[in-house]
Amino acid sequence: MPKKNEVILRLDKISMSFGGLQVLNNVDLRLEQSELLGLIGPNGAGKSTLFNIITSIYKPNRGDVYLQGKKITGLAPHKICHMGIARTFQLTKTFLKMTVLENVMVGSLYGRKHKGKGARERALEALELVELSEKRNIMVEHITLSDRRLLEVAMALASMPVVTLLDEPMAGLNPSEIHQVLQVVKRARDKRKISILWIEHKVDAVLDSCDRVVVLDYGLKIADGKPDEVANNPKVIEAYLGEPVA
Repeated sequence: MPKKNEVILRLDKISMSFGGLQVLNNVDLRLEQSELLGLIGPNGAGKSTLFNIITSIYKPNRGDVYLQGKKITGLAPHKICHMGIARTFQLTKTFLKMTVLENVMVGSLYGRKHKGKGARERALEALELVELSEKRNIMVEHITLSDRRLLEVAMALASMPVVTLLDEPMAGLNPSEIHQVLQVVKRARDKRKISILWIEHKVDAVLDSCDRVVVLDYGLKIADGKPDEVANNPKVIEAYLGEPVA
């Protein structure tokens, strides 16, 4: 059983370019056991590229990714999922012609290999955690965007991950829906003791909710610390406002 403060996910000097465009430059990052870590930065900062490197959709030009001390750089994405990394996407990736429960069963069946409860039981538990149990038999094409975002979280949780990557789970939601997603994220972390790395454009939500926040700007890590430290960091303010602080 991982111990608190144990580093679960570590990125070591990650660099990535597409042609002549440098998207990430020498980025280090650590995610500790049961930590809720926010990853913020202006558009084009390299946040989603970093997620794609962690999940092996891209292989970095330089640097390595470690999960619980094991190097996973360049492994097949399904192997990384089996090892315990799950993710959601900016644009929801759900199966519209399947029911809510059937979607979560996919995560349950193809996630981390482990002993214990059956796939259906794990799926039902995940739906309860995100408060979608009553909609389990509804076709996904008939549920709202906010419910689809919660469904993606449930699919990730049903895979029994040690690390969950959330890619803008609040995009397109209204204030009450945002509040609901926030509660689900916190509850998932507290009940499952999983580590969460969370990309979000709604900076206030990240600063209010996360244990620690990392900021990327033009592929560089410009800040890493407690939310109040990051909020008052001149480099972060300049990145968002476009001008130095007087």
